[in-house]
Amino acid sequence: MIPAPFDYEVADSPEHALELLSSHGEEAKILAGGQSLLPFMKLRLATPSVLVDIGRLPGLDGVREEGDRIAIGALARHADVAHDDLVKQHCPLLAKAAGEVGDPQVRHMGTVGGSVAHGDPASDIPTVLTCLDAELVVLGSSGERTIPAGEFFHGAFETGLEPDELLTEIRVPKLSDVGWSYLKFHPRAQDWAIVGVAVVVERSNGDVTRAAVSLTNMGQTPLRATAVEQALVGGEDFAAASQFAAEGTNPVSDPFASAEYRRYLAPVLVRRALEEAMPG
Repeated sequence: MIPAPFDYEVADSPEHALELLSSHGEEAKILAGGQSLLPFMKLRLATPSVLVDIGRLPGLDGVREEGDRIAIGALARHADVAHDDLVKQHCPLLAKAAGEVGDPQVRHMGTVGGSVAHGDPASDIPTVLTCLDAELVVLGSSGERTIPAGEFFHGAFETGLEPDELLTEIRVPKLSDVGWSYLKFHPRAQDWAIVGVAVVVERSNGDVTRAAVSLTNMGQTPLRATAVEQALVGGEDFAAASQFAAEGTNPVSDPFASAEYRRYLAPVLVRRALEEAMPG
């Protein structure tokens, strides 16, 4: 299909992008890599009257160390994050997930920030950021603010971004002495996850002292499987704890899988992810 008619503006700085967003209001949409927005526009699920292209903005695509965190520019491509030495060393969970987004073309064109701002509950990166307790840096006309990943996603394709705000950076903690995994079940490598699971687990003397488990496509937003986390810290083994994976979820039925199937699949993937994160 062909998108509805729209105007096209190219921003030459973050401030210019904010000016364009403010002048056009809620009818404007940010265009970064376009791998999420353009398919929506072709299906007429999104009909913005103006696209503000930020893909050429300098300085928003780098990766750097910032104390105990890694700061990733919102325009960093999935492929860049997947292969970045800092990310692979300090946050391999994010590198792994970025390397499994879509196909090579999508990974080389799509941006991490675009994936996050799109707010698709079937997307990989938002789930991983929720698991990591990442921070999202947002720039608006009133200045900069930081939003915890757990508070950023409000519903399917709904986020905490205001119409005149721009996501500029993602900050993830450095992982040290933890087990981690990201697994997803999908018909083909480039397909959205029917269900995905991100886990981070810490152990001391054989006991789980901290656990973070997040689910992809089990609700309107990325979800933390808090019942699983509590069971693990409470001493339950992986198999027993994983049985709580579907608790508090609200998966949809779609052409790829029924809600019932997703509820059945989630505990299976959680157990496998936990076993991968902490083998033996």
